[in-house]
Amino acid sequence: MANVAVVFHSGYGHTLRMAQSVADGAGAELVIIDADGNLSDEGWATLNDADAIIMGSPTYMGSVSWQFKKFADASSRPWFKQAWKDKVFAGFTNSATMNGDKLSTLHYLFTLAMQHGGIWVGTAMMPSNSKAAQRNDLNYVGSFSGAMAQSPSDSSPAEMLPGDLETARLFGQRVATVAARLAR
Repeated sequence: MANVAVVFHSGYGHTLRMAQSVADGAGAELVIIDADGNLSDEGWATLNDADAIIMGSPTYMGSVSWQFKKFADASSRPWFKQAWKDKVFAGFTNSATMNGDKLSTLHYLFTLAMQHGGIWVGTAMMPSNSKAAQRNDLNYVGSFSGAMAQSPSDSSPAEMLPGDLETARLFGQRVATVAARLAR
């Protein structure tokens, strides 16, 4: 079994809900980036000890939140020591619109993982893109790079669609499986 950590920022609770689903699938510990963009000493220790780090941020203005960016900049400390080299990495995001430039956020997370010398894991999940597809199907947003969810701007976290949350759960499960294979 791999040791997986989910590090994320959530502005309104939607990304928190997604992080919980990812963590449920991965059997992971949640590491929360606080409202000021900081991480506790315990959070840093959890990331350092993890075999896999799954990163999550809402997509704001086509990228990660400033709080996540502050964490990413602070991760230059482990980067300088190559402390996260060869860890498994993955990412997820949520925004109010169907596209919402979520792929830009996943590219940012991918680049951060590559700078740390990580090994990226995508969803490996076929999109629901047939005429019969419905909004609550698995991977309806259609991402291979990482898990994506869409939450209308006037919806509460409790109103997130089960299909998006199940996509996130299965994504977490995949990351944990890949990390366990590589840890052998």
